[in-house]
Amino acid sequence: MKKKKYTANCNPFKLLRVISIKGSAFLLTFFSLMVFSHYLLAQKSLPHSQPVQKQDLVEILKSDTLEIINKDGVDSRRVINGVFKHEGAILHSNLAIQNINTNVIEAFGNVRIVQGDTVTVTGDTLFYYGNTRMAIVSGRKTVLKDSKRTLTTRKIEYDMANGIANYKVPGRTVDEENILTSTEGFYNTRTKEFTYYKNVKLVNKKYTLTTDTLLYNSITKWSYFDGATKIVNKDGTVAGTKGRYNTESAESSFQNRTTVDNETYTLTADSLVVDGKTNNGQGKGNVVIVAKKDQTVLNGDEGFYWKSKGYSKIFGHAYVRNVISDDTLYIRADTLYSHENNIDSTRKLIGYKNVFIYKSDFQGKCDSISYNTADSIIRFFQRPILWSDQHYQMEADSITAFLVNNEMNRMLLKGKAFVITEDTLVKQFNQVKGRTINAYFESDNKLKQVLVDGNGESIYYAIDDKQKNIGLNRVECGRMNLLFAESQVRKISFIGKPDGRLIPPSKIKQPERQLDGFNWRIKEKPTKEKTVWAE
Repeated sequence: MKKKKYTANCNPFKLLRVISIKGSAFLLTFFSLMVFSHYLLAQKSLPHSQPVQKQDLVEILKSDTLEIINKDGVDSRRVINGVFKHEGAILHSNLAIQNINTNVIEAFGNVRIVQGDTVTVTGDTLFYYGNTRMAIVSGRKTVLKDSKRTLTTRKIEYDMANGIANYKVPGRTVDEENILTSTEGFYNTRTKEFTYYKNVKLVNKKYTLTTDTLLYNSITKWSYFDGATKIVNKDGTVAGTKGRYNTESAESSFQNRTTVDNETYTLTADSLVVDGKTNNGQGKGNVVIVAKKDQTVLNGDEGFYWKSKGYSKIFGHAYVRNVISDDTLYIRADTLYSHENNIDSTRKLIGYKNVFIYKSDFQGKCDSISYNTADSIIRFFQRPILWSDQHYQMEADSITAFLVNNEMNRMLLKGKAFVITEDTLVKQFNQVKGRTINAYFESDNKLKQVLVDGNGESIYYAIDDKQKNIGLNRVECGRMNLLFAESQVRKISFIGKPDGRLIPPSKIKQPERQLDGFNWRIKEKPTKEKTVWAE
């Protein structure tokens, strides 16, 4: 091995003149290597290495000490406190070994790479492959800095040709707004895009995001994530598996099953868009909105929630279920609205078009409906029809149901009101119609009284003390009061001059058994399965 050592604070061109004084033989050898090194290298077969072109050699700008070494035909330089230049980048270190044949530098101590005006990489050791411009920097604290962010880890592989840095050990990236940590990651210094893998955590003063894989563009502020993901801020949590999040606008969108959860509601859907500043959400596909205070649940194909207003809208196979004491009220409609009163936490539910209602003690259908939990009043519009316990049918232009202690207490029927009760003893139907009807119920939801006001007509079967049918009563009177027991008329009172007759059982003709407009529609009574779109 031949070894020469030169010590001076000068550039290598001055050192060449010192070399010439040491001997003409060495001078000839040295210049031969310099001039023909590209040819000699071309004759060697080196893995992962390309022939070194003269213009591609890493250049030494200055050093404190330079040693020229030749061992087994391999030419190298040992540089103390050297500064190198290559393809516009500057490399610093306390000690460097430069292999002339492979154009590779090994550097140790206070390693620093400066590329352009923005990127600086520092560490304890460096392997730099000049042919590919790949730099591997490692140390107890390896740092990559550009104009607005700092990446800290223990080892960085930096593809300087393409401006891409990556690490495969835990790293931490800090910019003006965010702190981002992960087990592995890539950073494109040109596009300012980060890709993070495994145990990814992004912390912002407004929120915290955790996920498995994250692509973050620091210019557009959009984060794209894949895998189990959670976004937490002071107003709640968003959890999903695939989507994107804007760190500036706080807008997020998820492509797979996702849930928004806060102190007032949860919103779950197959795809979801959430405004993180307002916590308003829009979901599509099997949407479920749960109001936590009263356990009201809205379901549908698509839904919206406006948090500040406590307002929800849902449509497409839409239905709502609301717990009433130990029972549940189900309402189905083409479109459903829910509005929460923030003052007293009561709720108003509204359904439009093709409404079905199901509760264990009554069912119905209408065009539109409203239900206010504040006063326990349900209003049915556009020719509603209601059934109760299989034995009662009520219809009118509009019906208002009044609940007391979560049980049916009274129903007000307005406009073409018609009440039908099935008399199970004679297997016929008692009927009452009029302009306005008030129907009152017992605690077990059995009809006990019917008050008719205006254009009253009635048909009911008279029963004697021995529970025997004694005839059919047909009565017309402006106002009447009917008392029921066990689905049978027990007493009837008339206000005004009634016009009526009792028809013996043997003389009752079929047309006389029905008032004009009679239509027993029990087959239309909704089931629970139909109300929740299960059939």
